[in-house]
Amino acid sequence: MPTKKILIVDDEECIQTVVQFGVQMVVDWKVLIASSGHQGIETACAEKPDVILLDVMMPDMNGIDTFKALQADPQTAQIPVIFLTAKAQTSERRQFNDLGVSGVITKPFNSLDLPDLIAKILDW
Repeated sequence: MPTKKILIVDDEECIQTVVQFGVQMVVDWKVLIASSGHQGIETACAEKPDVILLDVMMPDMNGIDTFKALQADPQTAQIPVIFLTAKAQTSERRQFNDLGVSGVITKPFNSLDLPDLIAKILDW
């Protein structure tokens, strides 16, 4: 099976590092990093990751707008997106799921459990 490619789109460097560390410690997935929604869209188009972990709250282009842009582009519309968010309210989770995201992972999370969470959400 080829190595999975995961794109992390988050403006916080500490989250990028924690996700990258957790994923690379547990599984042999290639980790791509983008610090903004615009950069995430560019990276997704160029690299075609197997999944995108997308922060909801980012400056300039938030996660919801980024997700909508990814869905509108035929090059990226089929890539599963999992929101990373500190917003854990049931109504917000429902709103995210209604958008069509593959899943929601609440911050904070255990970085070593992250690959299992992703695999469970995507049935890998």
